[in-house]
Amino acid sequence: MIGWDAIAAALPAGFEFAHATPLNGGCINQAWRIEGRNGQRYFVKLNDANKLSVFETESAALDGIATTHTIRVPQVIAHGAAGEHAFLALEYFDLNNDGNARLLGQQLAAMHRNTAEQFGYPHDNMLGGTPQRNGWSSDWIAFWREQRLGFQLELAARNGHGGQLQKMGRELMQLLPQLFGDYRPVPSLLHGDLWGGNHAYLADGTPLLFDPAPYYGDREADLAMTELFGGFAPEFYAAYRAAWPLDAGYATRKILYNLYHILNHANLFGGAYAKQAEGMMQQLLNA
Repeated sequence: MIGWDAIAAALPAGFEFAHATPLNGGCINQAWRIEGRNGQRYFVKLNDANKLSVFETESAALDGIATTHTIRVPQVIAHGAAGEHAFLALEYFDLNNDGNARLLGQQLAAMHRNTAEQFGYPHDNMLGGTPQRNGWSSDWIAFWREQRLGFQLELAARNGHGGQLQKMGRELMQLLPQLFGDYRPVPSLLHGDLWGGNHAYLADGTPLLFDPAPYYGDREADLAMTELFGGFAPEFYAAYRAAWPLDAGYATRKILYNLYHILNHANLFGGAYAKQAEGMMQQLLNA
């Protein structure tokens, strides 16, 4: 049983719980709209109590993006544990699939101009249901080799994905410097999980990002993922490139960056994703 009264007690003063409505779309967490007697509404994620640290890192991630004052994210209202559940309460919005895509491109470029001295993040976080390592590194290629591709390949081996996938993976990791040439990325603040399902628009067209898995890395990694599952609107890409042009090598490196996500899908869901990863590796080795 969900302890809504305990959750309501953590919300802003004056909130009196009226009812909660389950929402679609959550494959890892339960998603609810909780409403108060005076019309207040909040979006609440629920999971087992032992997942509280996941909500703590997500809360910190949203707050971190919000402090850049570049792009809208949901305001964190509260997080904690109530009985058998951990919860994260956020600002609630009625969302649209269409809006000001040009503004989204401009704002994402502005967010990416927030940089750090090194690649990584103050703490590890989660990419879907997979831990994401974010140890600091001054070497981007080493970071990607060890904490992104290498980590996912280790998981894949433990999940029974061996043979050609591992052989090609080892070869690719040795050849990574050839994919960068003279390109030297700066450690930009990334959303980290920027597929189409993690953005939407408010009623007035304002872009909104959510469910981040942030770290400081090559901004191309965020742009690459926007192209992975259907892509964003053309106006988004035009506005981003106008605000901050991309290096010519992005056309190849986006395959490398999306390989990380396809390997993660292979580890989470199996199926054809391992074969898709092998095909992407072959493209990169051919390049």
